[in-house]
Amino acid sequence: MHRPMNAASPPGAISRRGLLQGGAALLGGLALGSLTGCASGAAGGSRQNLSYWHLLSGPDGEKMGALVDGFNQSQNEALITQTVLAWGSPYYTKLAMASAGGRAPDVAIMHAARIPGYAPGGLLDTWDRGLFDELGLREGDFPERIWAKNLFAGELTAVALDSHPFVLYYNTEIADRAGALGSNGQLVDVSTPEEFKDLAARLGDASDGGHGLAFGYLGDGSNMWRMFYTYYCQMGGTIELPVGGKMVYDEGLAIDTLEWILSLIDGKLGNASHDGGTAISEFATGKAGMFFGGVWETGSYKAQGVPFDMKVVPNVFGTPVAYADSHSFVLPHQSNPDPDRRRIVHEFVASILKGSLAWAEAGHIPAYNPVVDDPAYADLIPQSHYAEARDYLVYDPEAWFSGSGSDFHRYFGDHVQNVFMRTVTPKDGLDGFVKRINALLAKPSPV
Repeated sequence: MHRPMNAASPPGAISRRGLLQGGAALLGGLALGSLTGCASGAAGGSRQNLSYWHLLSGPDGEKMGALVDGFNQSQNEALITQTVLAWGSPYYTKLAMASAGGRAPDVAIMHAARIPGYAPGGLLDTWDRGLFDELGLREGDFPERIWAKNLFAGELTAVALDSHPFVLYYNTEIADRAGALGSNGQLVDVSTPEEFKDLAARLGDASDGGHGLAFGYLGDGSNMWRMFYTYYCQMGGTIELPVGGKMVYDEGLAIDTLEWILSLIDGKLGNASHDGGTAISEFATGKAGMFFGGVWETGSYKAQGVPFDMKVVPNVFGTPVAYADSHSFVLPHQSNPDPDRRRIVHEFVASILKGSLAWAEAGHIPAYNPVVDDPAYADLIPQSHYAEARDYLVYDPEAWFSGSGSDFHRYFGDHVQNVFMRTVTPKDGLDGFVKRINALLAKPSPV
């Protein structure tokens, strides 16, 4: 998930530990030191007990718990014990401290966009590509963009489980009333800003609340960034974050992007001041025809019986883009890793990836191509309707402080929320954000 969840995991599937709350994040001054390790549960018989840390909860946690249980039941050599930590800074801080303090878990989940903040400091070990070849996992089994994102200095530093793009949800009943479904039963395609706004207006007229769009941004820098970077990249914009330098970006395109988003959350096409929860609710209750969000809402909307489908955010500015991140498996650094345990971890990851059709049910697009190419994946609706996003993935610009749940996102929200609320101009909000980022670029990575 990409937001904290309080939902409980299935009984017996996951052991929860005390969460590191309120600690200093890796971003902006992490003090590395010793950390008390998480104790492993007792393994049955002679089975080795291997520790696995992740930040997946709610529906994602339930799916992951089932996959881990499947691996544990498939063999008698090892028992994978899960530890779930709080999403965001608490998780990444504790993972970094565990690696630096010599008490790292055997395997962990990390967002691919966070790798540039960890790999350069030696906090991650590399995977054995030869062993993965033996297990049937090869470079050609992954989309090129995803594989490249998981490399550092040419080494396989992470193995992607999925990609989870920012997408467009739409209510099929509202779209039908608005005459906006094509012959295939899916939302009609649009290719210009004017066509998209006209489509939103039509769906708004057909909805119960009169809004064509639902988008939540209040207090959520990550969601503001997802929307901004999607359209900024559609316009052909790029961002570079050179260490010791200044943020390289196109100011004109960035301002155009902010003005475009303001035209969508104008109080008519879309509500002008939603947080995440109210936007999700507006769409779920039929008060908005479309919803901008991450794929991880798929399970909850299905459970609520919402009549919906999904698609990649329409390309209305010329460049197809799917802003995304990936949950990736990493090997937190160990000074003297046991070869047998490392082999089992490779087997575990191969097992999870090959069984990731079940993971796709939570909304994420499996990174392992044979799963997406399986006819069974085509039967997953709406998941298969946005699988093309894999061809257009765009990750965060690389820096030690960027990536999911990072200070980069938080600083963006600190300044751009005022733009969206119309209390400062797009240029003033952008300038404030760039100033904060340039100050970070002037500092060395804390690892």
